[in-house]
Amino acid sequence: CLPICLSICLKPASWPVLFIHLLFCLSVWLMKNLAVCLPHLLPTCLIVRQFESLPVRLQYFNTQNHSIYCTTPLHVSGWHPTCCDCCLLGKAVQEQGLPCDYDLSLGPQCAQVSRGCCIDSNPDNQTTPTVGKTHWANTYIQNIAHFIKFYLCVKIGNGNCAHRCTGNGTCTCFKGYKLKPDGKNCEDINECLLGASNCRAGERCINTEGSFRCQREVSCGTGYELTDNNNCKDIDECETGTHNCVPEFECQNTQGSFRCRPKVKCSAGYIQDALGNCIDINECLAQTGPCHPGQLCINTLGSYKCQRNSVNCGRGYHLNEEGTRCEDIDECKGPDAACSGHGCINLVGSYRCECATGYIFNSISRVCEDMNECRHYPGRLCAHKCENTLGSYKCSCTTGFKLANDGRNCDDLNECESNPCSQECANVYGSYQCYCRRGYQLSDNDGVTCEDIDECALPTGGHICSYRCHNTPGSFHCTCPVNGYTLAANGRSCQDVDECVTGTHTCTVNQSCFNVQGGFRCLSFECPTNYRRVGETLERSDTVRCIKSCQPSDVACVLDPVHLVSYTVISMPTFREFTRPEEIVFLRTTVPAYGSYHFGSYDVKFDILEGNVENAFDIIKRVENGMYVGVVRQVKPLIGPLNIVLKLSTSNLTSQGVSHQNIINVYVFVSEFWF
Repeated sequence: CLPICLSICLKPASWPVLFIHLLFCLSVWLMKNLAVCLPHLLPTCLIVRQFESLPVRLQYFNTQNHSIYCTTPLHVSGWHPTCCDCCLLGKAVQEQGLPCDYDLSLGPQCAQVSRGCCIDSNPDNQTTPTVGKTHWANTYIQNIAHFIKFYLCVKIGNGNCAHRCTGNGTCTCFKGYKLKPDGKNCEDINECLLGASNCRAGERCINTEGSFRCQREVSCGTGYELTDNNNCKDIDECETGTHNCVPEFECQNTQGSFRCRPKVKCSAGYIQDALGNCIDINECLAQTGPCHPGQLCINTLGSYKCQRNSVNCGRGYHLNEEGTRCEDIDECKGPDAACSGHGCINLVGSYRCECATGYIFNSISRVCEDMNECRHYPGRLCAHKCENTLGSYKCSCTTGFKLANDGRNCDDLNECESNPCSQECANVYGSYQCYCRRGYQLSDNDGVTCEDIDECALPTGGHICSYRCHNTPGSFHCTCPVNGYTLAANGRSCQDVDECVTGTHTCTVNQSCFNVQGGFRCLSFECPTNYRRVGETLERSDTVRCIKSCQPSDVACVLDPVHLVSYTVISMPTFREFTRPEEIVFLRTTVPAYGSYHFGSYDVKFDILEGNVENAFDIIKRVENGMYVGVVRQVKPLIGPLNIVLKLSTSNLTSQGVSHQNIINVYVFVSEFWF
């Protein structure tokens, strides 16, 4: 480090800093290796030279005049040659009069060291005077201390602390979290389960990430509102104007409610009613003994007066003509008979009425009153309903019944005789029930009208018919596409018409007819050069097989690994609801999946070479009955009509490479229909 730095740092002012750097290089070498010193020391010396003449711009130039930005934090592992001295940056920020938290676009560790050195360089924060470069050296030693502390934290704590890392290499967590057993990660503390919340009675504790909150369980009720601190506060309806007091009244707030008090007050001797009216108080009744003994209380408006008693006969008596004594009154005589048409018997000072049937004598009002037989004999007079009449009663029946001949019991009424239902009616005891024929349902509006059921619009209507459903009054019918399909015997499913069997195809004599969903295809397959057809044809099978047939002198043909070329055709509908892969082609081999084969190692490889439109197909290898099988699956939906030719290969692999290969051309016809 010394020869390089002496050749660059020419000013003596830089020597103390250089000495500190040499100490730092030595400490770093002990921690890592000496190769760290050179790339770190060189840019630092350059920064020292630039700082004496340039303002802080966070950009420096080396001898090659290339920009060096101090935006990379000082990494412990993997030193970077453009790292700058974080403490010197903090000192320079303070010298330029910038705030110590000025954004230098540094990493978190470097920014912390820079801010600390900036604060230490502030004269207001120093208790002991420091002169010249000595304080700079002390500051830089602090920088090294910060770095070693950070280094231990990263190295010992593996730099994986989820929240905070302390200088002794341990991890700590923020408030509301606790350290996991791994010593690095932090997990939330559930204060609600630990009972560490300060929620009050009637509040429910709800745990949140790093904290908790209290939620009131019961509402405050009418006349109260919930405050931010979960307390119930009375609503002043008078202040908010939510009362309903009329203009003649004034509003007075109460806890949880309010009162309307009249503005006009009544004078003495009057009481105010709910409408604010002043009503006279009858003091003779409201007070106990307002007058002296021997005096009579007479009420007046707003007051009362007392008057001396005179001769007063009791009820049923009156004064004689001389006014000296009381005589009995015969209430049964005279035009105003006391019993109003009932029998009357005079008594001394009173009378008694002999009431007619259906009436009862009221000893207080002393009149004959109608007897409510329905109330006196509940459930014993009428079977259903009893209605009182003046001096008697009458029976009636509930809906669905009619009164019997005895006038007390009720017989069932056959409502169906009046045809209340639109289709079918069934009489039940006390009522009736309307029924609808098949294909109809009872209306929810009146319960008697039958409405047609649209079977095609039901939630399961899409599954009634395989293609299209047409509603008819009381029923429905299904239809199929015009061409290529016919309706099955069940009247719902669509069956594909095999034009190749019915002879309705248009294929020529040189072509083979192949039936597909909703149509047919005329196909003609020719074997490639050096191959000949074997086995079945398309007129009797779905596959054409061509095996290699080389001329004796054709070496290229003999060396060609492709031994078999085959053609096959499949048809499938459009899958609208595609939920899982659909297996469509199986490539079976005669190669055993386990053990040796012809005394050598081997394997089988299946590939899709061409035609995989939109990656709608894939091919997997599995073992069935001890043999390798390649399965071609449809993994994405395809919307028809669509024609695809999948070129597949089956390769037998040995340690020397491909021993032989089979090519399978699969013609896939996707129908436009999805039933």
